[in-house]
Amino acid sequence: MGLSFFSKYLPIQEGQPWALKTPADIISTVEFNHTGELLATGDKGGRVVIFQREPESKNAPHSQGEYDVYSTFQSHEPEFDYLKSLEIEEKINKIKWLPQQNAAHSLLSTNDKTIKLWKITERDKRPEGYNLKDEEGKLKDLSTVTSLQVPVLKPMDLMVEVSPRRIFANGHTYHINSISVNSDCETYMSADDLRINLWHLAITDRSFNIVDIKPANMEDLTEVITASEFHPHHCNLFVYSSSKGSLRLCDMRAAALCDKHSKLFEEPEDPSNRSFFSEIISSVSDVKFSHSGRYMLTRDYLTVKVWDLNMEARPIETYQVHDYLRSKLCSLYENDCIFDKFECAWNGSDSVIMTGAYNNFFRMFDRNTKRDVTLEASRESSKPRAVLKPRRVCVGGKRRRDDISVDSLDFTKKILHTAWHPAENIIAIAATNNLYIFQDKVNSDMH
Repeated sequence: MGLSFFSKYLPIQEGQPWALKTPADIISTVEFNHTGELLATGDKGGRVVIFQREPESKNAPHSQGEYDVYSTFQSHEPEFDYLKSLEIEEKINKIKWLPQQNAAHSLLSTNDKTIKLWKITERDKRPEGYNLKDEEGKLKDLSTVTSLQVPVLKPMDLMVEVSPRRIFANGHTYHINSISVNSDCETYMSADDLRINLWHLAITDRSFNIVDIKPANMEDLTEVITASEFHPHHCNLFVYSSSKGSLRLCDMRAAALCDKHSKLFEEPEDPSNRSFFSEIISSVSDVKFSHSGRYMLTRDYLTVKVWDLNMEARPIETYQVHDYLRSKLCSLYENDCIFDKFECAWNGSDSVIMTGAYNNFFRMFDRNTKRDVTLEASRESSKPRAVLKPRRVCVGGKRRRDDISVDSLDFTKKILHTAWHPAENIIAIAATNNLYIFQDKVNSDMH
């Protein structure tokens, strides 16, 4: 795969009603569905925007369709827990699509406390010719009904209806950081800082606690759960990551409570690199199984690592995302950026990995060629068909014309959330309140 992407379309632009610049519009999660035809984003205002890929046009049969807004709905509202005097934000932490079973689509969305199951359906026909109702839906005077008629379905403008099917509440004391749908398509799990719960998609009033790392005395707490995910093929396996940089693979067949892990993936720390910030920057902010199920991808503050499920001692690959920030950890600690939680993503063939950085930069690493590239999601680079130019950050010394100095990086512009189309080289990048969609030019109709 070539690592040169061009901007094919930019669906969220200035002036659009869903892209107003307020804190509520900051995108907090991005997720393609299993076919890649739909793309969902959640934001800090509790809204979910779904984009649909337009079908190929008849005039240009080989051109790929663009993503346009398909549906927008309010998923979560702000709440207040009166017992604990706690405000519960409406911000969407995660969205997960369920495998499609029929014509309808389903997705799970969660804020800090409550998970909701939504059903998305289409209507393009309406029945006409009721016996007992008039055109406006009012009941007719029965004495005027003298003959029976068969209602017929007439075409109408397409309507997308989003309806809440289930609400899974009261399962978590702490903030939910991840949800993951099992390959059995019947269960899913949700994780907070100290516990992981297993839910059945049809049962809302109870869940099974499968991991509990809460100590008897909270003063003995040394780590928290940062992310968790089910294995893509084996419904009994899942992994969770911790703030200490370790991964625990658990097997639900071994015990009902998976406090004893099957495997512990942990890289021993190099004593020469030890510093005040070591523990903070080693915290894993995201973990993703590869599509094949053989590998795991993790992101910590400075690196992305690929782990083989058969090798616990150390990762098989480590990629530096922004090593030039190592000398700036003091100021990043003071402005709280050191606690930013970056996500990571695999491409469809597990050969390339992607993750975000600062200054609206995102990084890609080709596992086969060991090439890497830094690209920028910006208005300038997002004109249709504009090829994204690789960017370079320089640390002192000679600077090339297009290089950017490490001292002039904008830490308020950060790409935390990214997603990769499951089959094609199409990527979605959330840069604060804008969604950028880029496509690899090798796969496009430009080649």
